[in-house]
Amino acid sequence: MSSETGAASASNTPHRFASVRVVIEQAIREHVFPGAAWGVLHRGTIALLGAAGHFTYEADAPFVQPQIVFDLASITKVVATTSAAMLLVDRGILDLDARLGDILPGFVIGMEPGSGKQNVTLRMLLAHTSGLPAYATLFREHPAPGPLMRAILRLPLEAKPGDRTEYSDFGFILVGKAIEILSGEPLEVFCAREIFAPLGLETTRFCPSQETRPTIPPTENDSTFRRRVIQGEVQDENCFVLGGVAGHAGLFSNVEDLLRFAQCILAQGRTPDGNLLFSPATVELFATRHTTPDGKSRALGWDVPTEGSSSGRHFGPRSIGHLGYSGCSLWIDPDQDLVIALLTNRTWPDRSNNAIRQLRPAFHDAVVESLR
Repeated sequence: MSSETGAASASNTPHRFASVRVVIEQAIREHVFPGAAWGVLHRGTIALLGAAGHFTYEADAPFVQPQIVFDLASITKVVATTSAAMLLVDRGILDLDARLGDILPGFVIGMEPGSGKQNVTLRMLLAHTSGLPAYATLFREHPAPGPLMRAILRLPLEAKPGDRTEYSDFGFILVGKAIEILSGEPLEVFCAREIFAPLGLETTRFCPSQETRPTIPPTENDSTFRRRVIQGEVQDENCFVLGGVAGHAGLFSNVEDLLRFAQCILAQGRTPDGNLLFSPATVELFATRHTTPDGKSRALGWDVPTEGSSSGRHFGPRSIGHLGYSGCSLWIDPDQDLVIALLTNRTWPDRSNNAIRQLRPAFHDAVVESLR
């Protein structure tokens, strides 16, 4: 049912992480998800790569292996969009305090007087304090890329910019579009060349090819919109309508690639071959916790641990991370020199099961306690 490998040293044998495997395999028995892959990077070494379960709940479904690629969902926001923003900040191309309306005029053209949209900055979008709504099924009324993007640009604000934190997919869709304007090329092209290639992320990409789709666990049996099994294509419908590439979703990857990416963040922006991808100052800037007047905290692009966090009880206050709707997560603790990645397809066969909320902190606690 499971496969697991430890690092080369005897102290990091699979037996050391037996409690982690117990947590995952119990979750599979309880149908939290049909399968999962996970990895732990500790003090610069991969301490654990593991996998358990199947692609689906059918007994003859393929086994999940540690190298399997999953739909990352909103982890796209940090691995692709936030990273691209960091690069453009370092290059003097992106000003965090630039107004979105100056880059995407459609955001402010025709706005209601006093709407506040003219005050929304890229910094606010990255910090989820723009005032934009969290989510809406715009894809149903606008099932084509152009009309959907225009609908997103015309969205009214639900709060005064900067006043409250409201996690918004639409904010990150607009950050992704702004990055395309500032870089002069599609988001997926810029990220592949400037981020994924320098880091050696061999499986990380938008829009997997048709021939690789059967090797990716399905996320949903969609009975309402696409009316088919969603496998190897982005689950998020707004992203799907936008062509499978957007600032908020669409990225696919595996555990080892996520650990490699996170190692760059821990190394203050250095790639595995020692080159500087991001400046240390920019890494620190984006990872710094900010608190809004409503008392909520986030970093730029990244989530941070708060009471009841998915990271569990043992991640420190300087930690950063992100979740994906499909059941994935990535958490980084610089003080423990620790990264934990968990990839699942918890939305199979539908989205009704939210037991992942209890599983994530239990999983992270088991990993950290095993390391101790």
